[in-house]
Amino acid sequence: EIGDKLFVEIMKMPEYYLTKAELEIFTNQTDKIISNLDIKKDCHFELVELGAGDGTKTKELLKALLDQGYSFDYCPIDISKHALDNLYHTLKEEFTELSINPLQGDYFEMLSSIGNTHCPIIVLFLGSNMGNLQDDEASEFLSKLDNSLNPQDKIVLGLDLIKAEEIVLPAYNDPHNITSKFNLNLLERMNRELKAEFDINQFEHQPEYTEKEGIAKSFLVSVATHSVNIKALNKTVTFNKGEKIHTEISRKYNDQVLSEIIESTRFTISDKLTDSKDYFADYFLTKS
Repeated sequence: EIGDKLFVEIMKMPEYYLTKAELEIFTNQTDKIISNLDIKKDCHFELVELGAGDGTKTKELLKALLDQGYSFDYCPIDISKHALDNLYHTLKEEFTELSINPLQGDYFEMLSSIGNTHCPIIVLFLGSNMGNLQDDEASEFLSKLDNSLNPQDKIVLGLDLIKAEEIVLPAYNDPHNITSKFNLNLLERMNRELKAEFDINQFEHQPEYTEKEGIAKSFLVSVATHSVNIKALNKTVTFNKGEKIHTEISRKYNDQVLSEIIESTRFTISDKLTDSKDYFADYFLTKS
């Protein structure tokens, strides 16, 4: 719950351009999105969103689909019951006519329960969430999606584009220390859930990014040599001063990187839409 709230704060930060850039696409190019989905109004479909969060961007698409008379069920999938409950109540207030079927759990387990339908499936995977995976993991992830979908099903894949360090790095190193709190919360959770004894004052948040690599990385760096007892493991870990805990990656993409990642799947890139600054892209993948 704390992590959910902190990430909502991160998305609202002026430095965190990702959400605003993708929201611009969903707000100003909604009709182009619908056109790229290539769906018929007399054909019922399932709109499945992986890791829906607070649904800010998706609401723009939902409103347009409802206003234009499309027939569909909206199925947000998330590991967080807290996030799903909030989303469900918010959407029901705003769109009383929306058919919404929230599913809590693993993406692929939930997708398999939907996959028995004979309706077309459109998967939304927005916010550059795939960027939190290594390239080989992303390829495996899309291969699993490939196996979960039927021919002509589609994915709308929101990806942050490779760009200069002075644009990317502040999004992960904000002056408000919200990103720092988000990463340090991992230690708080380990203290609570694994009976660890981390002193969060012994660690500092440290992000890194180079345009050549195209991958932003976040670390928690030990400010002094010290030991931490983790009771659930019956283990004590010693950290040297300057030693890092690698907490996350955020991969940035271009057409070439994505093409290599989907090479072993049956997906093809049918189109992409970018924001006005070319910071972010929503790619449309179609399964052959």
